[in-house]
Amino acid sequence: MKIQTKYLFEKMVDFKRFATVLLAVGVFFYLGVIIPSGSKDPTDLNIMMLVSASFLAVSILFFAQSKIYKLKLMEIEDDHEHNSN
Repeated sequence: MKIQTKYLFEKMVDFKRFATVLLAVGVFFYLGVIIPSGSKDPTDLNIMMLVSASFLAVSILFFAQSKIYKLKLMEIEDDHEHNSN
């Protein structure tokens, strides 16, 4: 039981870290699109917007996965407290 909770906790933390990194990178790509520059090609702008949206979407999915692991941990904790009483 203890090993399972440790595993779930580590997975939750990992997914949250990955999501945070992807969110930061996605924001930097988005800033590269909105900051004006005369040498930007429209194709480059489209690629950067696509990459930014992709990173942000994957970040949201990772945050959701982290929340799922957190809910599983809370459920295990509740079951453990219920069984010990």
